[in-house]
Amino acid sequence: MKIAKYLVCGLAVVALILASGVTSRAQDVTYNEILHSASHPDDWLTYGGNYASQRFSELKQINKTNVDQLKLKWVYQLRNSGIFESSPIVVDGMMYVTEPPTTVTALDVRTGRPIWRWKADLPKNLLTIGLFPTNRGVAILGDTVYVATIDAHLVALDAKTGAMRWRVEIGDNRDAVAITQAPLAINGKIIVGMGGGEGGLRGYIDAYDAKDGHRLWRLYTIPTTGEPGVQTWEGDSYKYGGATTWNTGSYDPELNTIYWGTGNPAPDWNGDMRKGDNLYSCSLLAIDADTGKMKWYFQFSPHETHDWDAAEPPILIDTTIDGKPRKLVVQANRNAFYYVLDRVTGKFIAGKAYAKETWAKGLDANGRPIEFPNIDPTTQGNLIYPSITGSVNWTSPSYSPLTGLVYVDTRELGAYYFKGNPTMDPHNPLDIGGGGGQKLVNGDVAYTAIRALEATTGDLKWQFKMVGDSWTGTLATAGGLVFCADSQGNFFALDAETGKPLWNIQLGNSVRANPITYAVDGKQYVVGEAGNAVSVFGLP
Repeated sequence: MKIAKYLVCGLAVVALILASGVTSRAQDVTYNEILHSASHPDDWLTYGGNYASQRFSELKQINKTNVDQLKLKWVYQLRNSGIFESSPIVVDGMMYVTEPPTTVTALDVRTGRPIWRWKADLPKNLLTIGLFPTNRGVAILGDTVYVATIDAHLVALDAKTGAMRWRVEIGDNRDAVAITQAPLAINGKIIVGMGGGEGGLRGYIDAYDAKDGHRLWRLYTIPTTGEPGVQTWEGDSYKYGGATTWNTGSYDPELNTIYWGTGNPAPDWNGDMRKGDNLYSCSLLAIDADTGKMKWYFQFSPHETHDWDAAEPPILIDTTIDGKPRKLVVQANRNAFYYVLDRVTGKFIAGKAYAKETWAKGLDANGRPIEFPNIDPTTQGNLIYPSITGSVNWTSPSYSPLTGLVYVDTRELGAYYFKGNPTMDPHNPLDIGGGGGQKLVNGDVAYTAIRALEATTGDLKWQFKMVGDSWTGTLATAGGLVFCADSQGNFFALDAETGKPLWNIQLGNSVRANPITYAVDGKQYVVGEAGNAVSVFGLP
C-alpha cells in the first residue's frame, strides 16, 4: 500500500489544516440523506446531484428575475495545473474538489479557503491511453471521502482531516488501466468503473465495501468463453475488446439497480478483426447492486468503429406516458441519437436523432440503428457525422421535472475517419486503438448548442447556439434556469422554458467542468470552473 509515502501526505494534510485556522464542519453523510437529497438542496451530495443523475437543484433564490445580478464572491486558484474537470461535492459548509491529475482539496464554502489537501503518489511512467490525466470528482458517504486515482486506485479519506484510511488497487496502470471518473456511493458500497480501453483491455465495473475497501463484486463488460454474447466477438478478440466504464453512472434504490454506460470496442476505427455486434460495448447496463449481475442491457451502436462510447451519464425519470406511470432511463448518446428506455426491462420506448448524423437512416422498432452502407473508416478517409468527440461527450446533461425537458450541450461536428493498423499493445501507445484517426470538419459548419429536448420523445423544444466549442455539462434549477459555459470562457444562464439568455460573465479561460449550486447561511451560490480556478457566484 506504499504506507510510508502516504503517511508523508497525511502529515502535509495536518499541517495545512493547522495553518488554515479553520475547523472542518463536515458531518456524516448518510445513505438516506443522499437518497433524499431533494429535501435538503443546500448540499450537493453526489456527482449527478441525485442518484437519478438529473443535475437538478430545488434551490430557487437565484431565479429568472434576479440572475442578472450575480456577482463573483470568491475564487480558489488550483495548486496543480492541468485539465480541470472536477464536479464539486458540497456538504455542511465544506466543498470537495479534485485537482489534476489526482489531488483532493477541501474548501470552506463561504470563503474558498483551503482546509486540507491530499495528493496521490503517482508512478513516473503513468499510462493514460485515450484519457486526459485529470479527475472529475469524489464521492462521500458517512465521514469518508472517496476518490479514484488516475493510476487506478480507490482511496478513502477522512472527510474532516484528509487523512488516508485505506487504498486498494482497481487495476494495473502498467496495463493501461486508468480512472478519471467520480465514484458512486450507494448503500454501504462504492461503485467505480475504469478506462483505458484503447490499450487493449477488457472492461469491468466494481463494487467495494465502503468501510474497509474489500471488493464485493466485479462485472466484466465483455463476455468470455462459455458466456452468452461471446459469439458476438470474432475469434479471441473479446480478450482485448475495450468496452470500459469510464464515466459515472446512476442508481435506482427502489429497483436496487445501477445503470452504467460502456465505452467503444477495441481496436478503434478498424473492426476487421472483431466482426460481430461486440457485446456489451457501446451499451447501457442495468446491474443488480447487491450481486453485480447484469439484469439487462441495451446496445446503442453495434460493432462500432467511430469511438462513440455510450458512457454519457444516464438520467432516470419517473413520468407518465399514455396515461400510465413509467420508470424511464434516457440518454443523449454520443452517436447523435436520443434514447428513451423502460428502466425496469430495458425495452426501447422512443428515440430519434438530436444532432446531425450521416451513419443511420434511423432506429427500428427495437431501437437498433438502421445503418447506411459504407460508414466505416477507410484508408482514404470517410466523412461521417458526428466526429469522434460525438454529439455529446463525457459532460452531463440535466433534467428539470418542472419543464419536462432534458438540456444537452450538443456538438455539431463531422470528421473524416481513417482506418489503420489494429495492433493492440498498451506498452506501445503510438500504435494502439487501431492506428487510425480522424480529421475534423472545421469552419462555420461546426458549432455547439444547448438543446432542450422533450424527455419522453427527444423532440427539440429550443436551442441556444454558442460561439465556438463547449465541453461543459448543464445545470437546471427550480429557479427556472439552465447554467452552462463554453470553451471561450463564457459562463451563462438561460431561461429553462425558452432558452433566452439571461446572464453571462467572461471567466477568462476554457470551462470544462459541470456547474453545480449550493446554499449556506440562507444564500444560494453557483459554481463555475475555468482554466485552473473555482469561481463562486451569488446575489449582492
